[in-house]
Amino acid sequence: MHRRKFNHKTTVIAAINLHFLKNAGIKGIIIDLDNTIVSEDDCYISPNGENWIKQAKLEGLKCFILSNGKRRYRVEYWSERMDIPAISPARKPLLFSFYKALRYMELKPQEIVVIGDSLHTDIVGAWLWGCSSIQVASLPHPPKWWEKLFRQWVQIPYPQDCELWQLEGNSLENSC
Repeated sequence: MHRRKFNHKTTVIAAINLHFLKNAGIKGIIIDLDNTIVSEDDCYISPNGENWIKQAKLEGLKCFILSNGKRRYRVEYWSERMDIPAISPARKPLLFSFYKALRYMELKPQEIVVIGDSLHTDIVGAWLWGCSSIQVASLPHPPKWWEKLFRQWVQIPYPQDCELWQLEGNSLENSC
């Protein structure tokens, strides 16, 4: 089967069609944590993101978290909560962590899609490895200095009219 590489953009993880991924020959997902699944300040979680990941795993897709987050305990918490292996800090877009993820999943780059919010880390890392990629809108979070300067070029702002879930402890509250 000939697999074509793709590069898409969307608002949230749950908007990604799993059947499309499988029909494109995707067998594994490398996913970013901060501002993709959950905001880096732990205020928001991507609507239906955890359910989407659970469904992806049920459909036989292998998942792996690569996070540039420096708070390892936080990445470990989310890794255990979603039962997905993780590397933190991954130092994306450097290639070593991508290599480890591909090796762990025992898949080739053309069988992987990288999902993340940042063009300069997630999407560039996917491109360097020859993986497909999907850039999602960045969940609201306190911007870093470089985001204030370059945000419009490296991240898609979270749409004002999109549903957003607040995260309080271990419970989710639906809010607009």
